[in-house]
Amino acid sequence: MTGRLGKYAPELVEGGFAIEVADAPLLHEGIDLADLAHLVVLTEQHLVPQDAAARLFAVLLEAHATPVETFGYDPVHGETYNCRERVFAARIGDDAGWLHVARTRREAVRVALRLRLRTDLLDLVAAAAGFVRAVADQADAHAETYLADQTYLQHAQPSTFGHYLLAFAYPVLRDVERLQADLAALNRSAGGVGSVNGGRLPYDRQRVSDLLGFDGILEHTRDAMWATDGMVSALASATSLVTTLSKLAEDLEIWASNEYGWLQLADGHSRSSVMMPQKRNPYALSMVRGEAGILIGRLTGLLTVCRTPSARSDGMIFAYGEVPRALSLAVRATRLMAGVVAGVEVDAPAMRRALDASFTQATDLAEHVMTTCGLDYRTAYEVVGAAVRTAAAAGLAGRDLTGDMLDAAAVTVTGAPLGLAGTDLGGVLDAAAVVATRTGPGGAAPDVVRAMAGRCRADADAVVAAVDDRRAAFAAAETALLDLARAAAADLPAPAPAVPEKG
Repeated sequence: MTGRLGKYAPELVEGGFAIEVADAPLLHEGIDLADLAHLVVLTEQHLVPQDAAARLFAVLLEAHATPVETFGYDPVHGETYNCRERVFAARIGDDAGWLHVARTRREAVRVALRLRLRTDLLDLVAAAAGFVRAVADQADAHAETYLADQTYLQHAQPSTFGHYLLAFAYPVLRDVERLQADLAALNRSAGGVGSVNGGRLPYDRQRVSDLLGFDGILEHTRDAMWATDGMVSALASATSLVTTLSKLAEDLEIWASNEYGWLQLADGHSRSSVMMPQKRNPYALSMVRGEAGILIGRLTGLLTVCRTPSARSDGMIFAYGEVPRALSLAVRATRLMAGVVAGVEVDAPAMRRALDASFTQATDLAEHVMTTCGLDYRTAYEVVGAAVRTAAAAGLAGRDLTGDMLDAAAVTVTGAPLGLAGTDLGGVLDAAAVVATRTGPGGAAPDVVRAMAGRCRADADAVVAAVDDRRAAFAAAETALLDLARAAAADLPAPAPAVPEKG
């Protein structure tokens, strides 16, 4: 096979066209739809003879019904659209050339990429909503599963597993908002731009947009052909989402260790060691962590190839495969983490034992000393710190602290007792009582946690409903376009004979 400029060098086929053609499975369906919408506009503007248009509609519908594996993509014939042109020309000869009216080969692939990405983004938004729903359900169930919350892997203050989990629902919901904005930005048509400066032929760009279910057009023609910012933003949002999931995965892996023993993954998300019979590996968590790393790399790679002078193909060519594959990976990671959260088995007594053996009540105790004894907080902090050090050295825990210990510590710190000897400190030493006081917005009190979980669940359900509406609208546009194409193809007087390949 020879190209317009002669036979392609084998190294160009291997190092160039083969890379693009490998992405054809991701874009085939979208290119079919882009070609059909383009042809509808050409026929409505009377830019293509009726018989030629009918033959083109017929072969495009045939392409749409053909599995990508058998369609005829072969890098020896050039990049993806060259391969399509060859297949169509073999079927209907020069009539295939009418498809090039008023656009470059790259335009169809640009449109197809946006069709693909909007579907990928809907899948990711729905997966994220599923994760939020799983978190909300577990948070509700564990609103009174007490644990020592941690910062820097050190025991911090008393909390609950439910409150902890909800800390991951909110950033994911914010990423959902960003992904929805990315969808709105990418769901714009680049059709009919005429490469860079528009075209002299009559062409209805808005009509193409409507036929494909886009929200509108990318107005500036040069920008429409070469814009990469929407893809960068979408991949950044997806990477942010999975990075949040990776943080949760790292925590759960630590807490599932023998040293903690606070929880374990469901059997369906674990893998046994081949050599060590006793070993149970949290395999799902390793995958989510690794997938976050891969996405960070892909985002960096996309930014790098997009950092070119304007109107270059570098970033776009690689984006055809990299961005859909990255979003697909994000979908799988998010669905996996939703399953992990839904199936995690929590050892509530182990969490409580670790909490009771710690000094997580120290902040509340210092505030109690401040409000009861009239000390400034820094001095109260030092008194409680001294009492904690003494108790820890004696092998005691926070709930073992007494007013006598505080008085003794106060003598050391201030030179005088506080008058707390013999007083009841139960309200500030019992972890559940401490958590019950956190009734402000976002606090860890069980009723507050359950209310937040309910709102997160409702938000997730609303997101899923919005995704369903979007999917239905896209499907309706595709059905209407295919119906138009079938009606136009039916106008063909007789089947077109096969045409021998030129050259």
